[in-house]
Amino acid sequence: MYGAQIAFKNFSPVKGISESDWVGLKHFKRFIDSYDFWRIMRNTLTLSLYDLAVGFPLPIVLALSINYANQKAFKKTVQMVTYAPYFISVVVMVGIVFLMLDPRIGALNLIIQQLGFDPVNFWENAGYFKSIYVWSGVWQNIGISCIIYLAALSGIDPSLHEAGVMDGASKFQRMIHIDIPGILPVASVILILGMGQMLNTGFEKILLMQNPLNIRTSEVIDTYVYKVGLISKAPNFSYATAIGFFKSLISLVLLLTVNQIAKKLGQNNLW
Repeated sequence: MYGAQIAFKNFSPVKGISESDWVGLKHFKRFIDSYDFWRIMRNTLTLSLYDLAVGFPLPIVLALSINYANQKAFKKTVQMVTYAPYFISVVVMVGIVFLMLDPRIGALNLIIQQLGFDPVNFWENAGYFKSIYVWSGVWQNIGISCIIYLAALSGIDPSLHEAGVMDGASKFQRMIHIDIPGILPVASVILILGMGQMLNTGFEKILLMQNPLNIRTSEVIDTYVYKVGLISKAPNFSYATAIGFFKSLISLVLLLTVNQIAKKLGQNNLW
């Protein structure tokens, strides 16, 4: 935390952190007043909310589906297929996505051409970036997220399901009235933690997927900090640190707010 004070100083590597001039909130004001502020915040929040809206419920749906599958071999196969992409590195995953969406030889475009349509260059249209980022992330992480909910489902008392069957409840009714309430405490904690990480959109993956054509929708706080703080012709460490500090402050506020809401609703919370 000692280095966080760089955000409030005009940091000079020659003077060091302690001897650099104190400027207070100058760098924070500069970021908020900058031309890029609203575009970067809009991109970051939109991408994070899209990712949360898709990435949070789908592992629950998958876990419930696997839990009600009758054949053990099928259940294990589905788990293995969905879990395996988690072990693929970000660089390799982005390479796979590039190949799948290639306008000439990509699998998706070959299917589109077989249906009689013209191929689509997904990397030239900035509007496709968010969907490509989110759904490739779902493909990679849905399996590992599903395991948490499967573990929660295994802890539900079997006698509740037996009583439901005796009362004539269908699988869907048992899912709604037994399974979902049973995993709700776990889902509540995961949602709170997810809100705290909302502005951490995944620096490496976005940077690898960025190009001059989609930069207007793909530039987020993390990539902007990297560019102004490290690869700029005139790196500004204080400005970059202030932006990172600002992001952490917003994340803390979101975490506290959602945790308090969960507490008011009587759900599991962090404290």
